[in-house]
Amino acid sequence: MTAQVPRRLLQAAGAAVLLLLIYVARSHESGQAPAAAPGSRDHTVPVERPAPAPSSSASSDGGTSVAEAFRARRSNVEVETGGRVLRVLPDDRQGSPHERFLVRVDGATTVLVAHNLDLAPRIPLAAGDSIELRGEYEWSPKGGVIHWTHRDPDGRHQDGWIRSGGRLYQ
Repeated sequence: MTAQVPRRLLQAAGAAVLLLLIYVARSHESGQAPAAAPGSRDHTVPVERPAPAPSSSASSDGGTSVAEAFRARRSNVEVETGGRVLRVLPDDRQGSPHERFLVRVDGATTVLVAHNLDLAPRIPLAAGDSIELRGEYEWSPKGGVIHWTHRDPDGRHQDGWIRSGGRLYQ
């Protein structure tokens, strides 16, 4: 029984870290989208209007990759990367709703992607799907989170996006 207590504590600590990551992501995305007409939230764009291609998991200015940011424990880092969806998680419905999923990037690093559903459309994803994305990376011991994967209505962040299944979501 004493061997199970530390495991339970670790699981509880892991859950607390995940909640903290979501809170941090939300604190950076506190701006609300203006009220829109019904059906006008679909901002998907066909591939004919592509975003810049990611350059080997580096940020758009040739800077830090997700793996480098993770190793250096850096946050607030603009990144462009790609990878495979490992798992689609339940939406986070507290405050502004976020679609959440885990992605393996840089060959080994796993990150949580928190995609704001008030500011961008839902992405139809399944485990194994290949995606490309641009957003802001926040460090955590579990691999970190990428958020701001959509346009910023206030213009404070570089516009993010996710490309999946031949479509661009912003």
